[in-house]
Amino acid sequence: MKLRLHFVVDPMGWLCISMVFGIWLYNTLFIPQLVLHPHYNEGHIPWAIVVCYYIASTLCLAALFRASTADPGRLPADPHIPHAEREHWELCNKCNLMRPKRSHHCSRCGHCVRRMDHHCPWINNCVGEDNHWLFLQLCFYAQVLSLFTLVLDFCQYYYFQPLSEQDQGKFTTRHELALLRVSTLMGLVMFGGMTSMFYTQLNGILSDTTTIEKMAQFSNEIYGSKKSWQRALAEVCGTRWKLLWLLPLRSREPIQASHHFRTHV
Repeated sequence: MKLRLHFVVDPMGWLCISMVFGIWLYNTLFIPQLVLHPHYNEGHIPWAIVVCYYIASTLCLAALFRASTADPGRLPADPHIPHAEREHWELCNKCNLMRPKRSHHCSRCGHCVRRMDHHCPWINNCVGEDNHWLFLQLCFYAQVLSLFTLVLDFCQYYYFQPLSEQDQGKFTTRHELALLRVSTLMGLVMFGGMTSMFYTQLNGILSDTTTIEKMAQFSNEIYGSKKSWQRALAEVCGTRWKLLWLLPLRSREPIQASHHFRTHV
């Protein structure tokens, strides 16, 4: 998959992704200003904590940007069908174009997507064969960042030493409303939602079943032999190097699956 931008024209999707970006921006600007930097300046926390927070925040933003702008696997209007694979293609009854089996037509985007999992309004894009790994990264890094935020909120009130008297008044006044009520609430909601989504997506990848197929109640036993978790994740991420599974700023190269094509009606 080339590093090319793919945008979906959907006002509702733009609103949803703007909300996600706003939550990220709030925590990235607010937490360092009122927690990390003051306590680091007074020697309460090591520099490594500050660096780790910014790394987690940067990776989360990169995964969000890539997942929302990467081509999910949109099929061209006139796809090239290898002769040996023609029996594994079918006609879409909505756009009247040929597509590989396990593809799905997205009514929101208006085209077919290879191995489409679902359309996610929070990234304003479909989750398909070419960007599923990026969506999985987004769920993972959103978990890490929200958990990091919750831990800092907890430490601020129950672990960190008080700040100097010069900053204490302003710090307490702004903290009580913003950090405790807003940041903690967003952290809980994001961590709970992303944990559930990450588990669901990871379970689907390991069982080689998309969300659409689960909703249609397709049986996994008719699709062929199961794969190991390393093989399943390598095929989704496009590389066997496990460290690269965590890096959003790279291209994806398909890995030929070793099992038979799934067949279903």
